[in-house]
Amino acid sequence: MFKTNALVTKGPKQGFRRTRIERRDVGRLDVLIDIAYCGICHSDVSYVDNEWGRTIFPLVPGHEIAGVVSAVGSDVTRFSPGDRVGVGCLVDTCGECHNCLAGHENHCQGQRTSTYSSRDRDGRATDGGYSEQIVVTEDFVVRIPETLSLETAAPLLCAGITVYSPLTRWGAGPGTRVGVLGLGGLGHVALQIARALGARTTVFDLDPAKRDDALRLGADAYITATDSASLEALASSLDLMICTVPANLDLNTYLAMLDVDGKFVVIGVPSKALTIDAFSLIINQRALAGSRIGNLKETQQMLDFCAAHQIGAEVEVISADEVERAYGRVRAGDVRFRFVLDTSTIRTLGEESKRASSLVA
Repeated sequence: MFKTNALVTKGPKQGFRRTRIERRDVGRLDVLIDIAYCGICHSDVSYVDNEWGRTIFPLVPGHEIAGVVSAVGSDVTRFSPGDRVGVGCLVDTCGECHNCLAGHENHCQGQRTSTYSSRDRDGRATDGGYSEQIVVTEDFVVRIPETLSLETAAPLLCAGITVYSPLTRWGAGPGTRVGVLGLGGLGHVALQIARALGARTTVFDLDPAKRDDALRLGADAYITATDSASLEALASSLDLMICTVPANLDLNTYLAMLDVDGKFVVIGVPSKALTIDAFSLIINQRALAGSRIGNLKETQQMLDFCAAHQIGAEVEVISADEVERAYGRVRAGDVRFRFVLDTSTIRTLGEESKRASSLVA
């Protein structure tokens, strides 16, 4: 074991502090990564708030990790020191269930180990990317192309794959009509990817002030979600709708926009159960689906695709002492469009206040 600096919280509303956490020594199939940046995902906030009742405290969040390899195990074949790499939501699976064997390790039915707030094979709680270093089995590490900056690539490890997977699985491409519901951390990446795939894109959001951003990022149309007349005018006009918002909404309104064989894909997790009128599905033989990140092969494909099309998250890079303020803004929906933690600032967290105290003394 070795120790590295990290940001930890001991429970909801207890804030973050700097600490030293233990990482396992580099094994024969492991990659040691010096983390440069870690995106702040909305699910990080949900875990810190224990919104789903399954958080393991003390907690080090972060599953949008971008950094550089500093050491590899003796049997590692895919990576070398100096490589630019990323880690997303998974750091291990059972590797034996039928989903893992079929290449769907993101749907592992055995021991699925998340990057944080999960149990590793040795029973220890996993710690995420709000830290300076992490050790990960090479099968769960992906390569970040040179043409992507590490800070804009970091959110792609969750937000990017979460939207890329359903867009490609359900056929977004030339001639298709794609709706993106919510222009936030997920939605602004979904819009860029859908456009790069060749689809005609329509963005829906509550905030009319986001119109300029949507058009700048390539949207063909922008509809304010409170504009009922415009929503009704879009009946049977879309082939695919990607719903990125965690808010409770009237599904029937958006299902009505789908043409024959249209798909509505749920990514955002609302606080209440979904309610639909069966005729919203029966008419035009529409389908309601869900999607959960993607497998490692898709994740690498997504990064390569984004590099080829110069797609990255639009980010606000913050220091360790700004994380709690950033969390407040995420809860309020006040971010364009993703916060990214500069992990080099963790080791100096609190030193300014210590220096100030010594001067006063």
